[in-house]
Amino acid sequence: MDFAKKVQFPDTVFAQEVDGEMVLLDMNSENYFGLDAVASDIWRLLQEGRTLQETEEALLEMYDVEPEQLRSDLKAFVGKLIDSKLAMLA
Repeated sequence: MDFAKKVQFPDTVFAQEVDGEMVLLDMNSENYFGLDAVASDIWRLLQEGRTLQETEEALLEMYDVEPEQLRSDLKAFVGKLIDSKLAMLA
């Protein structure tokens, strides 16, 4: 995964915070996805138009985590978004 790229979200995907949890709704498939606090932070950073590298750097400042673990988790999360057609790399 190229960390110099940005993640783009289709216009059919909407995010809403509900009871402290971020919920994503794909209007095409009518599927919804709940995000925990860390995934919600990742979503917000990506929504700001940051590259994956910039998102990784911001998360390293926010959380006490090993860089290798964070990169692995970030790749997995973005991969799931792409596989679910909630996002694409640009």
